[in-house]
Amino acid sequence: MVDFKKVKAPNNTITRNPAVLAAKADNNIYEAVAIIAKRSNQIAVEMKEELSRKLQEFASYTDNLEEIFENREQIEISKFYERIPKPVLIATQEFEDGQIYFRNPATEKKTEEKKSL
Repeated sequence: MVDFKKVKAPNNTITRNPAVLAAKADNNIYEAVAIIAKRSNQIAVEMKEELSRKLQEFASYTDNLEEIFENREQIEISKFYERIPKPVLIATQEFEDGQIYFRNPATEKKTEEKKSL
């Protein structure tokens, strides 16, 4: 589980060297992008679930529009999630820092076959 308060990813998109990303994924930029994309999806789902849990406390089950009012805590929670970096930026930073474990079963199979010969 990611602690979004301690994330050191930048809030803005920055230019990255594709050679550095590719070097971390067996010199394959496409594999690096796929790894970052999968991790980004995991982070996005986690963020959405956490936000939904927090906002569920403020859910109103009545249909009367007069009873709906602004809740300051709910607004602060929403603003916090708007300010944190996007999931793809968090995933890219994790990938660059070597915090993501990944493996390619096809590559592992080829190396095992070479070892057995």
